[in-house]
Amino acid sequence: MSVVICNTSPIQYLYQTDMLELLPALAGQVYVPEAVVAELEEGQRRNVLLPVLEDLSWLIVRPVRDRTLLPLVTHLGDGEKEVLALGLETQDKGA
Repeated sequence: MSVVICNTSPIQYLYQTDMLELLPALAGQVYVPEAVVAELEEGQRRNVLLPVLEDLSWLIVRPVRDRTLLPLVTHLGDGEKEVLALGLETQDKGA
């Protein structure tokens, strides 16, 4: 199975439509960067209906190691920027 690096929106909307289990079923491993964790936690503080990440045994938090490109991307949120950076770090490395 493949590895998917996911941002906040798919997790949020799949959860809110009671279809979150589709993500690991289709993707295999699901990675999220730390900024996505922070966005989901902030949403929970604002009473947005979101999953408890500790309950998602299939979700793997992966930190971004090389942050040099992040400041260059100015039109995306932190979660999206870290997803792209994590994708660059894990491409062709078997994740």
